[in-house]
Amino acid sequence: MNLEQIAGIAHAPDGDPAGVVVLTHGAGGSREAPLLKKICDEWAARGWLAVRYNLPYRRRRPKGPPSGSAKADQAGVVEAIGVARELADGPVIAGGHSYGGRMTSMVIAEGLADIDVLTLFSYPLHPPGKPERARTEHLPRIATPTVFTHGTADPFGSIDELRPAAALIGARTEVVEITGARHDLGSKALDVPTLAVDAAIRLLG
Repeated sequence: MNLEQIAGIAHAPDGDPAGVVVLTHGAGGSREAPLLKKICDEWAARGWLAVRYNLPYRRRRPKGPPSGSAKADQAGVVEAIGVARELADGPVIAGGHSYGGRMTSMVIAEGLADIDVLTLFSYPLHPPGKPERARTEHLPRIATPTVFTHGTADPFGSIDELRPAAALIGARTEVVEITGARHDLGSKALDVPTLAVDAAIRLLG
């Protein structure tokens, strides 16, 4: 399998990569999401090869949310991590925005892929307005250092809800708060890619 088969795009650094980063999109998005592009550009500027890719449900249709495709999408995460490992030596960092991050976290919880750091952007702790429907049951099975980059105005989960959820993970975690940001992590005051990449690199140490 190669980049084209996972609908992936690589951001290459100058010189030999220090490692590889593999990121995917949220439920309504694609690999073309502006957030993914900016984060991959930041990783490439730091000397890493960064890949942004489409999940299987997005490869099947250009628009619309996933529907009953979680298992197939998790298989797509496993494939993408495998492709990335063939592209560069060094550590592997994987994750994604919202649904894509959740799918990646479930793959890691089940031991279906081995990575060095998990990086989650706007992790969807629960559907908006429905905190009783927590999406945290698999988090205690994650033994990989994990970064949560999260807006303080995210309707899918508050910072106060996120911190105890992050504590369920049996490895080092870091919560990067983006003040005032909603689920898209848009911020005029903070450099989200820089903060997220800094945190992931700290967890590699």
